[in-house]
Amino acid sequence: MTHPVQIRPVVPTDFAAWLPLWDAYNAFYGRSGETALPREITQLTWTRFFDGYEPMHALVAERDGQLVGLVHYLYHRHTTMAGPICYLQDLYTLENARGKGVGRALIEAVYEHAKAAGSTRVYWQTHETNHTAMKLYDQVAERSGFVVYRKAL
Repeated sequence: MTHPVQIRPVVPTDFAAWLPLWDAYNAFYGRSGETALPREITQLTWTRFFDGYEPMHALVAERDGQLVGLVHYLYHRHTTMAGPICYLQDLYTLENARGKGVGRALIEAVYEHAKAAGSTRVYWQTHETNHTAMKLYDQVAERSGFVVYRKAL
């Protein structure tokens, strides 16, 4: 019998179960093989989740004792708001968990945490070709209309 998904903060002992999700997320965005994220960055990211001075946080979705999804989010200042703003940076669910409410539950959990932290807005980006995820995003948030520009330095 499949139990409901449980959303909870990561704990240090989750690393071995979190890592395959993180690697799959990065592969989805083309960061694999020769362009793989360096392990030092992965390790740094992991340690930030447990550093009280870092504004970075991680939640996982667990079902039947297995991690089936992750979400990472962080807080930052904003020039037009007094409180912190929440950036949902990474969201990933196992392929066999998609369409079963896991992604929605992770997003809703970020909303709850952000509200409790005094944030009045959560925002995120996705690639324009990520049509499957955008079907969910269009149900749980509104498109801002902003276009992202970036330059590697």
